[in-house]
Amino acid sequence: MILHGNQRGGGKDLALHLMKDENERVQVHELRGFVADTLIGAFTESYAISKATRCKQHLYSLSINPPKEAEIGDEAFVDAIDQTEKKLGLTGQPRAIVFHEKRGEDGVLRRHAHAVWCRIDTEQMKAVQLSHSQLKLRDVSRDLHIQHGLTMPKGLINSKDRDPRNFTLEEWQQCKRAKKDVHRVKDVFKDAWAVSDSRASFAHALAEQGYILAKGDRGHVAVDYKGEKYAVSRYVGIKVRQVREKLGEADGLPDMDRAQAIAAKQVTDRLKVLKTEQQTQADRKAHAARHEAQAMKERQTRAAKALKTDHAKRQQTEEQARQDRLRKGFMGLVDRVTGKRKRTLLQNEMEQAAAQQRDQTEARSLEHLQRQAFMEQRKRADTMQRPFKEAVKELETDIREVSKPLAPSQNRDNAQYMAKEKFKAARKERPQRPRRSRSRNRDGPSFER
Repeated sequence: MILHGNQRGGGKDLALHLMKDENERVQVHELRGFVADTLIGAFTESYAISKATRCKQHLYSLSINPPKEAEIGDEAFVDAIDQTEKKLGLTGQPRAIVFHEKRGEDGVLRRHAHAVWCRIDTEQMKAVQLSHSQLKLRDVSRDLHIQHGLTMPKGLINSKDRDPRNFTLEEWQQCKRAKKDVHRVKDVFKDAWAVSDSRASFAHALAEQGYILAKGDRGHVAVDYKGEKYAVSRYVGIKVRQVREKLGEADGLPDMDRAQAIAAKQVTDRLKVLKTEQQTQADRKAHAARHEAQAMKERQTRAAKALKTDHAKRQQTEEQARQDRLRKGFMGLVDRVTGKRKRTLLQNEMEQAAAQQRDQTEARSLEHLQRQAFMEQRKRADTMQRPFKEAVKELETDIREVSKPLAPSQNRDNAQYMAKEKFKAARKERPQRPRRSRSRNRDGPSFER
């Protein structure tokens, strides 16, 4: 099970977040050590206690997410929370446990848990110190994977074993925005050097971190997918002679162009996988939007037909009422003589025109509402699809940029090397000028050939 925890304040916001109705089911499983019987009341109580101290982050929030394939019961969640509580030194502190059930993207209902502790020790009136909490959570997570027979992620076994080629879309976008940390790069090289005993093992250790060992102009270098080169001796912090003693000569290694192509292919392959995932999401959203639009069209067609039928029935009823006003027989003759029939016919014509205007207005109003609903549905569908479509376009651009061959001017070692070779060749081909000798006389220096 994966554990994520952090210290925080803002108890009211946290309580509202935990009780949000975006989950299929929310269950407050436990409120221990609080006087209040609601989350908002409990966290407000914790905040009131913290006012007697200087602690700003008076809560510790923990989320527990089991693997997708695991079936974890309530007792197992509580046991995991108890182990975490003991490991962090929060034993006996007031806490709240909330269970959430939420459907994933595949539609499967999954359960996860949240636990929140009050950090304030009321006996000593100070906050419980939480040192190295992330490392402790990692240890608890390892133990929980073993206890429940779950497959442990490679990165959880050793954080240095996380394969950078398995990055997510968010990690890739973050890396593009951020600058490379020189200290982090040096740590990667030093770790790879420490765990390797040969050139092959060193090259493998660097490859797992996205660097390809290559032959440079002055010895061993490593190249990333951008074509940036890193001198092994400089980033490991040793002399070139020591690198050569352990790795041998660099003759058998690929040149920097070839190394960059290898590194770029590794990144490109992963980007293509991410592009496929985003395209699949976009297609799924588009299919759902088409299905929704078709269902809406059918509903609107039925509504229009129903309104047309209602209008026909009402017109028939109203027409019959107007015809009933026209008397027949002797009284009809009287109406003709007195002019009453003419006035009735005029009234019927006016009412019929008003009825037609009314029916047309209702039909146009329904048509307007249906058109507006359809436009809102299209806008909603576009909003749902846009992030995935933009991600696909961005990844396509990134794939082209990463897989683009490295220009000779980008490779400084090769460019400098070729410039030196051209200069040497030009000097050899240039004809030698005869040397001039200088002699002295009374009239000043003179030159003789």
